[in-house]
Amino acid sequence: MKIECEVNKIKNAISQVEKITGKNLTLPVLNSILLTASGKSLKLRATNLSLGVEVEIPSKIEKEGVVAISGSILTNIFSNVFENDNVFLEGDDGNLAIKTKKSKIKLKGQPCDDFPTIPKVDGITFEIEVKKFLDGIKSVYYSSSVSDIKPEISSVYIYGDGEDLVFVSTDSFRLAEKKVKLKNSEEVSGMLIPFKNIPEILRVFSESSGFLTVCFNKNQVSFSSDNIYLTSRIIDGVFPDYRQIIPKNKKTEAVVLKQDLLNALKISNIFSDKFNQVNLLINPKNKVFELSSSNNDVGENKTQIDATLEGEEVELSFNYKYFLDCFQSIDTDSMSVKFEGTSKPITITPISDRSFTYLIMPMNR
Repeated sequence: MKIECEVNKIKNAISQVEKITGKNLTLPVLNSILLTASGKSLKLRATNLSLGVEVEIPSKIEKEGVVAISGSILTNIFSNVFENDNVFLEGDDGNLAIKTKKSKIKLKGQPCDDFPTIPKVDGITFEIEVKKFLDGIKSVYYSSSVSDIKPEISSVYIYGDGEDLVFVSTDSFRLAEKKVKLKNSEEVSGMLIPFKNIPEILRVFSESSGFLTVCFNKNQVSFSSDNIYLTSRIIDGVFPDYRQIIPKNKKTEAVVLKQDLLNALKISNIFSDKFNQVNLLINPKNKVFELSSSNNDVGENKTQIDATLEGEEVELSFNYKYFLDCFQSIDTDSMSVKFEGTSKPITITPISDRSFTYLIMPMNR
């Protein structure tokens, strides 16, 4: 291998793929980034067997070749290279020489033959704006279960419904659903992307624009945009039929300013107990929307906020952290909080935005 490429382009490519390198003691080559020089480009590839990513950058190829080099070492080197010039890479006997105007570095490589291939996924394909897809995932993934005991809820479920692509996640204590517009979404029969893979998918495509091509079958899903190709395994399971638990009616509704409620929750958090319990009292007749919490070691707190109220009086407790999490998915200034009863889920939606719905199960008082 003998190539020349821009320092900034290879630096960005390394940062995109390095975090997907595995920390695998039984298969050390997974700690590496595979560099493949061919045609007019350099491809950088990494995998941890659950996720795989390949980033392609234009390069001047004098001699084609392949080397596998430790991802962490490449990251450390290029994070400290501040030159804006070109870099020269030369591979020989599985090792790599890196040359810039001011540096000459030699690195030992791993056997390339042991490096796993990244599958080219064949299946149902659709296109969606990168921003819309990432927004859909970001709006819900924090509600996934972090435990692998039930893999089907330790995931983000994506499926088509009419002209919407729907993103859903739940840990059985709360549930988030986000809908984004997508023509021909009925072709998307449904896929479960592992929660552990979501942060890396978001990170890798965070700087991308334009459209994302998504292709999936029962085992794998691939995402490609511009010069990036990423694959993830899909969980084999059935997501719960969550729509039957979404309350159809309401006995009480409160419309509040998002910032007012956020401030009140943060104050209540200071006084909440080890279970993060916050109490809520809504009395439409007396126009009361009150949050309260108490802690034997800290003290107690009651905070009232202005709200438009209707319906019956309701009093219940909830985990303030679950409530707080949904604010990142609400872009409007005001939000609706609905109740069907003290033992039914609390339903939270942005005002004038039907694309996002969030449910929280109340705590036993």
